[in-house]
Amino acid sequence: MDNNLAKVRSIADYQFGKGVGAQLFPDNIEIQYSPRTGRIRYINLNGERLATLRPTDGVLSLSLKAAQIMADKTPFAKCFVTVQNEVSKYIAAGGDVFAVHVVKVDTEVGAKDEVIALDEDGQVLAVGRTVLSSEEMKASKTGVAVKVRHGTKES
Repeated sequence: MDNNLAKVRSIADYQFGKGVGAQLFPDNIEIQYSPRTGRIRYINLNGERLATLRPTDGVLSLSLKAAQIMADKTPFAKCFVTVQNEVSKYIAAGGDVFAVHVVKVDTEVGAKDEVIALDEDGQVLAVGRTVLSSEEMKASKTGVAVKVRHGTKES
């Protein structure tokens, strides 16, 4: 196994929980490098983007494709935020998740973490970054909990 595959897998394990990297990144992924710095930039599978390695903090930003794979194969991952079904259409359309709509959140989720928003039936709605930690989401009734980057039904 090449060194960079091991590297992206270990970043995923660190970020989302042990075992996620191997499930999310099979041996046949393609890694694209930044032309300027030569560092890992994008991780693709069959020409489709799975994740972007953010150069600012060295963590992965997930695509909707990766979110779907994780929801299917790694229910143990520590990156899920479940929201009320009433607001699922709004979130799938790219709207932010508000604290009042959070039904369940993994306890390990902290502020500025990469998360996957699910509806109460476990369907992937969106990917984004948290604004609040899991404790704050549970305690708070106001404010944005997750800044959504991509919704599944965005036009």
